[in-house]
Amino acid sequence: MERWPALDLASTIRHDGAGGVCDDLATVEGLARWLPELPGMPVQGVGASEELRLRITGLRAAVRALFARTVSPGPASPADAHRLMPHEEALARLNAAAALEPVAPQLDWPAEGVPAAATLPSAADPDTRLLAALARATITFLTGPERELLRACTAPRCVRYFVKSHGRQEWCKPSCADRARAARHYRRRVSSSG
Repeated sequence: MERWPALDLASTIRHDGAGGVCDDLATVEGLARWLPELPGMPVQGVGASEELRLRITGLRAAVRALFARTVSPGPASPADAHRLMPHEEALARLNAAAALEPVAPQLDWPAEGVPAAATLPSAADPDTRLLAALARATITFLTGPERELLRACTAPRCVRYFVKSHGRQEWCKPSCADRARAARHYRRRVSSSG
């Protein structure tokens, strides 16, 4: 299954399993647990700190606002639908984070092999490099074909966004599908007995 850093960032807000919402980045310890799980991000040398946590959660707020706009006219995630950052502010925050580290693409073409893109290492500190990489990954996601497949999970209590992988998919994972079916069954039983 393909992973997208932008979706991983947005998914740090999730259902807690007890009817509430959990923020995996609510603490510096949570940030430290999350960093090694990031696919393809420059996390080497990054130290979990309160400053970095605040920078990343600020970027996450922008990402979730842009995701909400992407899934519109469908419903946004209920976790933050009532308090989304304004679109212009979300764009400005995302673009500012992406610009924190200048990127100099380089072509690497070994004598025996195929060409590949690389970037020159910058002088940016590891935390800034990570923030900029997360922002650029979000821009790539929102301008790529996955954007058309982005959905907010409609299962009761779920607050995740997901990329639809097949035509009839409505939920982010099987447990959400089970919860949605159980809720639908319960509503039918209550309405037929009343």
